[in-house]
Parts: sequence; C-alpha cells; structure tokens
Amino acid sequence: MSYQVLARKWRPRKFAELVGQEHVVRALTNALDTGRMHHAYLFTGTRGVGKTTIARIFAKSLNCERGESADPCGECSVCTAVDAGRFVDLLEIDAASNTGVDDVREVIENAQYAPARGRFKVYLVDEVHMLSKPAFNALLKTLEEPPPHVKFLLATTDPQKLPVTVLSRCLKFNLKRLLPEQISGQMRHILGAENLSYEDAAIAELARAADGSLRDGLSLLDQAIAYGGGALKVDDVRAMLGSVARGQVLGVLEALAAGDGDRLMAECARIASFSPDFGGVLDDLAATLHRVQLMQLVPGYRPEGDGSDEAALASLAERLGPEDVQLYYQIAIGGRRDLALAPDARTGFEMALLRMLAFRPGEGGEPARTERPASSAAPRPVSAPSPRVAPPMPEAVAERPAARAPEPAPVRAEPAPVPPPAPARTAPALDARGLPHWDSLIDQAGLRGPMGQLAQNAALREREGQTLVLALQPVHMHLAVEPMVGQMEDRISQALGERIRLRFVSDQAGGVETPAVRAANARTAAQSAAEQSIEEDPLVQSLRREFGARVLPQSVKPFEP
Repeated sequence: MSYQVLARKWRPRKFAELVGQEHVVRALTNALDTGRMHHAYLFTGTRGVGKTTIARIFAKSLNCERGESADPCGECSVCTAVDAGRFVDLLEIDAASNTGVDDVREVIENAQYAPARGRFKVYLVDEVHMLSKPAFNALLKTLEEPPPHVKFLLATTDPQKLPVTVLSRCLKFNLKRLLPEQISGQMRHILGAENLSYEDAAIAELARAADGSLRDGLSLLDQAIAYGGGALKVDDVRAMLGSVARGQVLGVLEALAAGDGDRLMAECARIASFSPDFGGVLDDLAATLHRVQLMQLVPGYRPEGDGSDEAALASLAERLGPEDVQLYYQIAIGGRRDLALAPDARTGFEMALLRMLAFRPGEGGEPARTERPASSAAPRPVSAPSPRVAPPMPEAVAERPAARAPEPAPVRAEPAPVPPPAPARTAPALDARGLPHWDSLIDQAGLRGPMGQLAQNAALREREGQTLVLALQPVHMHLAVEPMVGQMEDRISQALGERIRLRFVSDQAGGVETPAVRAANARTAAQSAAEQSIEEDPLVQSLRREFGARVLPQSVKPFEP
C-alpha cells in the first residue's frame, strides 16, 4: 500500500474532529439539527484551516443514508464515497482553473436536474474569488434562488475580491487561524497514534512554523519525520526549518541591553553559523520582545513553555526600559519586512540589530550618541548641510526669540567686547494657507533617501501648535516608522528654527496632492506634449504619408534641459 501523507490520513471526517473552529461547527450543527439550512454558505480563511473539510462534512451530513444529521455515520455508501472523493452529487469545482463564464453556465444548466444518489446536489466551489466578473454575473441568479435540491458551498482565501452581490446572497463564516497550542496538541495526538517518539520542543518549533495552518503543520511534520528517520528531535527540526534555539535570541538581547557592539556581532556570527532563515530569527526576536514587554507591563504574567528561560526574560525585563523594548520590536518587524531589499539576508539581519544599537534610547528618551572628548562641543544630531542664508533683515532679527544671556564676565576696567550678531535664518516660504510651503521645506531641510521618500509622498494638511499634520495615502503609511520620523523632525525643526513634531494621518479619500503626485503629473504632461510635438512635426507627417511610417510612443522622450 502506498504511503498516505498525514494531512490526508488525519483529515477530520466529523464535526467533532475539527480543531479550533468551534464557532462554525456550532452554527452548522444547529442548522442541521433544526432543519434551518441556508442554500449558500461562504467559508473564508487562510490556507489549511479547514474550509473544504467543513464543506465535505456538511455534504455528508446532508446526504447520509441514515438521515440528515450533524453527526453523519461515516459508514454508509454515501459517507464513504464523500471521504474517497467520488460521490457523484458532490461537485467540487476549482475556480482557480475554471474561471470562465462557460464553466459557470455548465454548472447552472446541470443544477436543475435532481441528484443521482443523495437528497441534495452540493456544489463546492474552491477559491471562488478567482472567477471572472462575467462568471459571477452568470452565477448570481442561481445563487440567489437555486432549486430546492441544490446547496452552494463557497470557499476562498481572499473574500475582499468577491462582489458585494455574491456576499449578500451567502451566509459567511470566517475560519480562524489556529493557535500554536492547538496545532501542537493535534500533532501530539497524531504522533501518539502513529507510535512515533518526539520531543516537546520539536513539536513547539513545528507548531510555530505552521503559521496558523494545521495542514501546513502536518506537512512540516511529515518532512521532519522523514528528516529525522522516524524520530522527532528538536535539533533536527531546527536544522530543517533554518531556525535557531531561543537561547541564541536571548544572547542578542543581552548584548543589546549591555550596549556591547563586539558581543552583538559575535552573536550574529554564531547565529549565521547555523545557516538560519534570518527572517525567522527576526520573528523569534520580536516574539521574545513581546514576552519581555508582557513581563514588564502585565503584573503576574508568567511566560509560556517549560520556564527554562523565565529567569533570563526577567533579567531583561529589569534591565531594559519599556520604551527600549517597543523600539527594538518596531525595528525587528521593520527589518523583517526589508530583508528582501538588503544586499543579502545576513547583511539585512545585522543592520537591523545595529539599528537597535544605534538608536538605543539614552537618558531623557533621546537616542544614544557616540561620546565625544570633554573638550568638544555638546553632541548634536547629524543634520543636512545648512541651507543658503539670505542677508539678515531687521524684521527677521526682531521676530527671532531672544538669545540666551551670556555668562557674566569678570569685572574689568574696560567694557567687555560685544559679540557680533548671529546670522538670521532664512524664513521658509509660506503657501496660501499661511503654512510652510512643503516642497520648499523638503529642500531646505535636506530630506533625502528614505526620509525624502516619506516626505515626497506626504502632504502638509494643517498645523496644530508645534505639530505639523501630514497626510499619507494608506499604501504609504508603512513608511512613517521610528526612528526615521524622529530624524525627520530634527531636520525640519532645524530648518524652521523651532521645535516641531510630526503627526501622520491616513488619507482614505485620496484627495491630497503630494510632491510625488505633482512630479508624476508633470512627467505625464511633458510626455504628452513631446508626443504631440512629434506628431505635428512636418517631417514626421511627410514620412508617414510617403512611406507609411509610424511613431513608437515609447521611443519619444521629453527634452530635459
């Protein structure tokens, strides 16, 4: 007999065997027991959480030879045929490969005929969001008023792509992502039934890697069993997954807490020696920071697991400030997202950790700075080159805040020399609303690189006291992260000559015009003008008349002085 993978062998065949979807099971069980069944159900959720499994159990419940029930027998010819995937009245349609209107019309035409064996003809449409718009339109009438012997069961991982007209005709059930504890519990049950030995730490690693999907978890379990030769050991699982022991992540946090760059790089090298998935290591780092923060802010919290690392976590919770933990967490998840943009994964990982070290808050909440010799001036944030300064004008000097009084000079016979006046700062240009002109302020503050990208996609909406309110489109909100926003505040404050805070809000309506939008519109207008100029050129028109020539629009480029 050929081997059957665990995900198929242990697929639930009754509602009672389902893991983690009690809210859906309860609703469907009550509907079956009371006979109040809808004609169309929509199951949504990520992959591997039980959408098609629930639909098949529901089809068995409707057609079991022992009667409609929430507890099908699992032994009659109908139940066994459904489990084997060969029940003639259960029609499973993969909408990812049958997207056209002709496929839907075939379903509609066959729906009018009575079922061949069961009481109901059940249509299970998987990944229904992949249907084309004409296919949805063809399905709507039948979906709203199907024949009494037809039930529609729709499944999708992306309900946002479904038309509202389809959603309104279905009962919608959102299936939850499974918790690691639920996945690990099912794995232990399966391994016990299969008489396979395992280590609890190995199960925990697999359950975390499953990312809420029981099917993915069982596939990883199959792979780990093969990798370990029938035994499940934590070292084998970590080698297979490219993960590292939790102690390695704790070593990184210990180095950060001590502010020790040499030790931090040594920990990076030690982790790199395992050839890990660096994105997974950053995920583990963020999860550990989450546990540290819970110990700091939630009285009585006890870390989950065997408690072997509780003392290390408690030590970190005492040595790190809550704001430090929040900063490190933000940098970890931001670094995870930016790994694909790094020259290589290890470089991106190391730069994320170095960013934590560089922006480690010091006293007063300000970022820690490199110490300077005692004779040097007080440390200041690195800023852009000073903008061009206009000659000082009386009005500008009168409006500046009074300078700090000089230190009292020793008593001398002659008067103390008067210091020369400080040059006045160039006042920023104002727009029609009396607010700083945003485009000019970007140049004056020297916002370049990632800060420039954030500024170019923002629009100055209003000013609230010392706070500038900037609007961003939702697609660009991920750019407004610390510590870049803090650096941007320093640059703008220096350009305006006063302390300024920035607050970013989401522009849901999409009505703001940002410098990036204006630049794009200008490029489009220049391109259109260039193409029109070529079209009206007498030589080009002559070539078109005499030789049938044509202009390739993509070959036309506007003149840039």
